[in-house]
Amino acid sequence: MTSKILKKTLLIVTGFLIQSNINAQMYVSPNSYVFASNEVVFIKQQLELNAANSDFYLRENAQLLQGSTSSGVNSGLGNLSVFQEGTTNNFQYNYWCSPVGGNIAAAGNSPFGITQLKDIVTLTSSVNSTPLGMNNYNGTATPFAIAPYWINKLVTSSTYSSWISVGTASTINAGEGFTMKGTSGTNATIVNGVMNNPGSKQRYDFRGKPNDGTIAINVLNLQYTLTGNPYPSAIDLKLFLLGASNTTGIAYFWEHDKTANSHYIDNFRGGYGAYSPLGGDSNGTIGNMGVYTPATFYSYDGNGNEVTNLGSSGNVFQRRFCPVGQGFMLDGTADGIVEMKNSYRVFVKEDVLNFSQFERSSSPSKTKNINEFLPAIQSLSGYDYTMVNTKPAPQIRLNALLNDQGIRQLVLALVPDATDGVDHAMDAMLAGDNAGIDTYFSLNESEYVIDARPFNIDTKIPLGFKNTNQANFKITVQEILNFTEAENIYLHDKNTDLYHDIKNDFYDLTLPGGVNNTQFELTFKNNNSLGTEDLAVKDFVVFQNNNAKNLTINNPFQLDIATCNLYDIVGKLIFSKKDLGRNVTYNFPTSGLSDGVYIVKIATDDKIELGKKIIIKN
Repeated sequence: MTSKILKKTLLIVTGFLIQSNINAQMYVSPNSYVFASNEVVFIKQQLELNAANSDFYLRENAQLLQGSTSSGVNSGLGNLSVFQEGTTNNFQYNYWCSPVGGNIAAAGNSPFGITQLKDIVTLTSSVNSTPLGMNNYNGTATPFAIAPYWINKLVTSSTYSSWISVGTASTINAGEGFTMKGTSGTNATIVNGVMNNPGSKQRYDFRGKPNDGTIAINVLNLQYTLTGNPYPSAIDLKLFLLGASNTTGIAYFWEHDKTANSHYIDNFRGGYGAYSPLGGDSNGTIGNMGVYTPATFYSYDGNGNEVTNLGSSGNVFQRRFCPVGQGFMLDGTADGIVEMKNSYRVFVKEDVLNFSQFERSSSPSKTKNINEFLPAIQSLSGYDYTMVNTKPAPQIRLNALLNDQGIRQLVLALVPDATDGVDHAMDAMLAGDNAGIDTYFSLNESEYVIDARPFNIDTKIPLGFKNTNQANFKITVQEILNFTEAENIYLHDKNTDLYHDIKNDFYDLTLPGGVNNTQFELTFKNNNSLGTEDLAVKDFVVFQNNNAKNLTINNPFQLDIATCNLYDIVGKLIFSKKDLGRNVTYNFPTSGLSDGVYIVKIATDDKIELGKKIIIKN
């Protein structure tokens, strides 16, 4: 059966448009349109937007799902229109993947170009952008103009020089990602309660023939490919990565330091966060949300190599359900293709509580999700999403402060279906291995930011360090999620045979320039006898009195305290007190400090040391 939208008619979609038991196509006649708001539209086979004035509008998180299993069956000269917001200004990149292609009448997916990005005027009307030349580097919100100089794609490569300049050409094939910088200024036009650009949040109207069906994405061994979600709906990124067998099964997301306002590459600060789906469960379900570790921000030299000048670090994002327009990198392990399929498409509205974020700042550990399991999700895969637990996978997150500048976060994911080795769609390698300073899990002589393995109290996990010049590292456990079996967590120095408590404290070490992959390991047991840290626990009582807004230290044995330092969770010094003497009690005001986890470090004249984590809440 074919569903026809006749001339001069309007279809308002308020529910599930076409039930799955109808063998339906959709034909939109000339001078007609479909308007879907906050709902899903399902078409089992093809969509024909017959004429240039045959339109299909997706608004307020409305999405289109299609059931065809071929390589793209949509046709016609009309446009599907869907909005998406960027998150950068004119100096910074987002990585994109278009949900639409060019207006070619023949069936099949077609290439995309930025001339299809429109300036939004009303719910259904948009206008073309102001054209800019390749020598104009700054896009603007008013008038709406995109700088084509920054439109690039990376089909397969391991080097910065292999990025392909696209400009205004319509040469971005379905499934190929592209880079685009945002716009400067603001655009006060409000459509459906949302401003087009309140500042560094340019909203775009993607218009064209909607992508559909199986899309082949080229990958090469040991090379990166920029791809993304090519559909006008969300996708289950976990399912896609599990099926991408000739890649590592990891997706890498570019994050840009929003304070780095320059077009010069040596002033860039950014990096890649890594999403691991944490594999499939042994019983054949897809019962976890995966795990994401944020980017460490580096500066870059003129050849695109990371250098040691670090900025801050990125955010933890929800990545399970990839929203419309989102681009990401894949790392190939064999030459060939991976396939994006309609079966990966899902109707999930973009929101942190729905585990779907383009780039919105929110941490999963800080987000209170009401339901323990996902709701029913309309999809084409046949999976029962109500069986998927929304709790974060059991994990230990480590923070390493690098030379008191950038932060590298590592995730030890403790999942029973993993092995101690490297597993597809489990363990995430460091994206780029030429940084002047970094730390990582050292697995199979390679560098990893996510290590998935089953928990064993006797496990020893090598932790590697590299630094071009002498450098300082401060290592601590940032947080533990949904895991209670590790009573202790140590960094073991095999040269000195000392175990340093990093669960309650941080370990401060300075290393000479070089690569060190063998000296340090993460352990859950201290194989030595009672040490000074154990004695210190008995010698001092440290607690945070949030009602009185005081940090209190009891010194019942009146030991001579040489120093008392307070650090934030990443190891940055907040205050330092020296030569405190032998008082029984010390109180330090904390009313001026931000809420969060802090580390107290006490040292006595006779070298007894104690580290203790406290939580300050004002």
